[in-house]
Amino acid sequence: MCPRAADSITLARHPTVVWVASAFGAGLSPWAPGTAGSLAALVLWWPLLGTPAYLWVWGATAIAGVPLCGLAARALGRADPPAVVWDEVVGMGVALWAVPGNPLWVAAGFGLFRLFDIAKPPPLRTLERLPGGFGIMADDIGAGVYARVLLGGLLWLMHVAHH
Repeated sequence: MCPRAADSITLARHPTVVWVASAFGAGLSPWAPGTAGSLAALVLWWPLLGTPAYLWVWGATAIAGVPLCGLAARALGRADPPAVVWDEVVGMGVALWAVPGNPLWVAAGFGLFRLFDIAKPPPLRTLERLPGGFGIMADDIGAGVYARVLLGGLLWLMHVAHH
C-alpha cells in the first residue's frame, strides 16, 4: 500500500487529530505535502501580519503543535509522517513574524522557509531527531528562525539604503 493510501486509511480511524495535524488536509497532497502545508499556512498568517493577535495565535499553534504532531505521528505509525504538516504551519509563522504584508516579502518568507526546511542546515537535522512532537516541530521552528533572521537582515539593509 502506498504511503498516501495508508495516510487516508488512518485519517478515517483518527480523523480529528490527523486532519488538524495535516493542516486540514493540505498535508494529504500526493505531491510535496510540506510545501502544500506551507502554502496552507499563508491562509492563517497573512491576514494576521502586523496585528497584535499574531504572536498569540503563533504561540497557541506552537504549544498545541507538540502534542498534536506527536499524536498524529503515532496514529500514522511513523516518526515524522509526510502528512503531518502542522510543523510547517508553525515554522511559517516564525518566518513571517513582523514581515511587511507585501506579497513580495511574504513570497520571500515562504521561499526561504522552504529552502531551510528542505536543506536542514545545522543544527536542524539534529533537532529533527528529538523524540515525538518535539522533533517534528523543532526543525521547522528552526527553519522559520533562519528564514526570519535572513528576512530581518534584508529589511534592515533596505531601511539603511533608503536613509
